[in-house]
Amino acid sequence: MNSPRPLSAPNDTGKWMILLAIGAGTFMSALDASVVNVVLPVIREVMRTDVASVEWIVTVYLLVLSGVLLSFGRLGDMRGHRNIYLTGFIIFVISSGLCGLSWSVWWLVAFRGVQAVGGAMLFANAPAILTGGFPASERGKALGLQATMTYLGLTVGPALGGFLAHSLGWRSVFYINVPTGSLALWLGWRFIPKDPGAGHERFDFTGAALFTSGLVCLLLALNQGHAWGWKSALTLGLVATSAVLLSVFLWWEHIDRQPMLDLSLFRSWLFSTSTVSAVLQYTTSYVVLFILPFYLIQGCGLDAARAGLVMTAQPLVMAIVAPLSGTLSDRIGTRFPATAGMLALAAGSLMLARVGQATPLTYIALSLALSGLGSGLFTSPNNSALMGAAPANRQGIASGMLATARNTGMACGVGLAGAIFTTLTGPRDLSGEVVFFASRACFLAAAIVAALGAVVSGVRGTADGANGALAMAAEAESESQA
Repeated sequence: MNSPRPLSAPNDTGKWMILLAIGAGTFMSALDASVVNVVLPVIREVMRTDVASVEWIVTVYLLVLSGVLLSFGRLGDMRGHRNIYLTGFIIFVISSGLCGLSWSVWWLVAFRGVQAVGGAMLFANAPAILTGGFPASERGKALGLQATMTYLGLTVGPALGGFLAHSLGWRSVFYINVPTGSLALWLGWRFIPKDPGAGHERFDFTGAALFTSGLVCLLLALNQGHAWGWKSALTLGLVATSAVLLSVFLWWEHIDRQPMLDLSLFRSWLFSTSTVSAVLQYTTSYVVLFILPFYLIQGCGLDAARAGLVMTAQPLVMAIVAPLSGTLSDRIGTRFPATAGMLALAAGSLMLARVGQATPLTYIALSLALSGLGSGLFTSPNNSALMGAAPANRQGIASGMLATARNTGMACGVGLAGAIFTTLTGPRDLSGEVVFFASRACFLAAAIVAALGAVVSGVRGTADGANGALAMAAEAESESQA
């Protein structure tokens, strides 16, 4: 296995400043994702539009972000991860300001699409920068601390978004990205070392176009299928088109001499199982996140503030556990903590599958805390395994693949939850036992997906144990001295 070459000679101060720079960007992007969802009802009311139009503010971001992640990961390998990362920040900050200035919902949707391009440049290169800036023996710790910044942003976002929207209006939710993003941009410019990239390689525009269009068709079908109907001609047509485009993409990548996605990465059993288990973990998490508000608000009669408070149990535990599990995986390998995390996630989802009208909120919070423990245990070791399985000149593609797995899992989770929930509730009012029955079915499905993820994680390769980590650390050290 090839160990990634550090971006510069590693030292205690330098590597932690790299983590600070990447962590600031990670916190900002997670904060943005969570605050926007909170203000959607406010935007709908102020702009006097319908719910379907407002949903595109979130949908377009997901589609554009997911579609171009691999492309910007590949560009990072070719042109230098620092260059692409900093360019992404500039685009993200400027487009955030434009989102705040939007004079109609469709201009806001358009600027959110531009913002997603900048976000993709960040997400596709941040893990590669961290992996290169830290020795292999500390990779799990670094990625775990980055995950903590993600969960902190997701935790703070809803409360901050509600406060800003109430005090300063919905536009302030986007304007807040300008000063925070500018600070994170300066930190990145100051502390992330330059990396030259492989400038002699050619970018695969054909492969990028095929992958982007194929994945966007698939995610659009999964995201909107519950609204259009899962058996509608539009949904089935998008799925069929996606299957054709992605099949042609795989064929093209196989024959192209300098492909966008190096398919040889998937010859690594560790890389393949880490990718699949990441999709399954995010699918499980987003089934729960999508359905729980319906259960709490429309089933139990809670207001949005109390429901949000209950739901913070999961990201809070994740923020605490993620760096600890990353450090543990550096010592004992990734298989055990990642698999244990998926089992805990399955157990938390199974606990939620027993909820009813009289279920105490403490029981729900404990179930979410157990799910958060599972996600925190899983994420850092799995990310470390995936990044460590890729050679140094493919770290950008590995980062892009990791982010693509995350977004695909999110879309699959929402699609699966929407399909089950709408099928079981039908045209009836969303209240009482109807909501409880449909919610329990969704949570049970989430538990099954998580159990499958535990199996996939449990059969991952054996090169990720403590001895493998030490060997990679020694290899990185010898390369840095060469």
